[in-house]
Amino acid sequence: MAAICSMLGWDGCSAESLMGRPRDFTHENDAFTQAETRECAEQRSTIANGEASLRTYAQMCCLRTVDPTVGLDDTLIAAQPNHCMDNSDQKNLLSMTPEEFRRLGHAVVDWIADYRSSAAERPVSQATDPGGLLERLPMSPPAQPEGFEAVLRDLDEIAERHLVHWQHPNFFAYFPSNGDLSAVLGDMLSAGLGVLGLTWESAPALTEVEDRVCDWLRQMSGLAPEWQGVIQDTASTCSMIALVAAREATTRYGAARDGMQHGDAPLVVYASEDAHSSIQKAATLAGFGADQIRSVEVDDCRAMDVGHLAACVEEDARRGLRPCAIVATTGTTTTTAFDPVDAIAEIAERNGAWLHVDAAMAGSAMILPECRDLWRGVNRADSIVVNPHKWLGVSFDCSVFFVRDDEHLVRVMRTDPSYLRTAFDQRVKTYRDWGVALGRRFRALKLWSLIRTHGTERLQQRLRRDLANARWFAEQVEAAPQWRVLAPVQLQTVCIRHEPEGLEGDALDRHTKRWLDAVHGTGRAWMTPAKLDGRWMVRVSIGALETERAHVQELWRLLREAVA
Repeated sequence: MAAICSMLGWDGCSAESLMGRPRDFTHENDAFTQAETRECAEQRSTIANGEASLRTYAQMCCLRTVDPTVGLDDTLIAAQPNHCMDNSDQKNLLSMTPEEFRRLGHAVVDWIADYRSSAAERPVSQATDPGGLLERLPMSPPAQPEGFEAVLRDLDEIAERHLVHWQHPNFFAYFPSNGDLSAVLGDMLSAGLGVLGLTWESAPALTEVEDRVCDWLRQMSGLAPEWQGVIQDTASTCSMIALVAAREATTRYGAARDGMQHGDAPLVVYASEDAHSSIQKAATLAGFGADQIRSVEVDDCRAMDVGHLAACVEEDARRGLRPCAIVATTGTTTTTAFDPVDAIAEIAERNGAWLHVDAAMAGSAMILPECRDLWRGVNRADSIVVNPHKWLGVSFDCSVFFVRDDEHLVRVMRTDPSYLRTAFDQRVKTYRDWGVALGRRFRALKLWSLIRTHGTERLQQRLRRDLANARWFAEQVEAAPQWRVLAPVQLQTVCIRHEPEGLEGDALDRHTKRWLDAVHGTGRAWMTPAKLDGRWMVRVSIGALETERAHVQELWRLLREAVA
């Protein structure tokens, strides 16, 4: 009897005490529904007949604890005596228990903390051939459990040999993709809660925290109160949504009904020649077609030439085409140039075009009041994208998409299947109608955790540190013979080239690639090349969380050694 009671998770019970249990049979390892409780109660007389009947009862309990999605044959097998187990044992086999998670979670946090604390001691990157890791990975999945410890052992090798360390203080490539550890903890909480935002009712806190934290970012960035925000995955997605919204605004929702065949005149999108490649992809996916995307010239500061934009719009209108959307970039990828938003807004308003502002990288800088003049006129736009998962410090992915007319966006993106309708729909925000995805995870916890942990002033302090380091670096380059800063340094990206006397054209390109490879070969810094006016140069993007002046000084020393 004691063995069977233990098997049922009722340690210390007897037949007498078992018969006297409350009707609901609630126990920490049992999750019976009321219907199941009634069925269990009907077995009491059977239980009283002895140990053999207890085994039958245990089998019945096992049958009820099997996952309802498994097939009938599997359910019957699970009910056999030698397959039977109590709920606790079954959880041990079918999922990780909270206690296992507690133990292993400590190990994971320790692993991450050790990785971050030792980042500066590692090479920023190591030479590895394509497929080098793939050859070492098992060809087939394990048939039997290997334990989570195996994952940590795998990561030891992956981190050591097959990763570029984006959180390294000597990472100067692409753009800062900072994952502040407060946001990492927020991401863990999001995954741990495991909630899914299909509707407000399915996860009320998910919707309302996202609503509030987007408004916090709006306030921090100096945007007007009418802006409403929603968190998407990336700026690429946000720009595509913006262009779909623009399409529907121009066609008065006709394209959504009739497709891009609606109307007689094609719709046209305008962006500068230095706009991000995602804009062309977004326009293509939104149905505009490559022939209807205008590449507007840039001026000497690499910003969109407003005169050329006006001429393009005027010419298209003369030809009977319909100017639909203009994309202004504040902080271009190559040089961090700023298109003149205010002047572009004038042209957009005059021609009834949607104005989308791509502030993916530079939007973080707008928490600094002294930087906001760089996107003057932004409150005249129709949509904006800001990536807190870049410079601000939220771990990837977290893009905030702001719109001034959220009702228009919802009308464009809304779906209304019966299985998602609730009594609250007219009173709440339903974020599935603010983008492409139906389900959404609790991304807002990452941004919430970062802001709650550090506050606006500490985040401002870090960004100002990076701006000061970029200015210092640019000054060193400008003062050094044969070195050039190739574009205005408006934020934290410095575009440089070493130009020895007599070298030009392809020979200069080869020289640039050679000294960049030499720096990368040391493992002590990493940067990315890009073409500017048809020639290769090197972008130095300063802004990793741990990058201090000493690291920038060391980089400058490495660069001079590489060309010596």
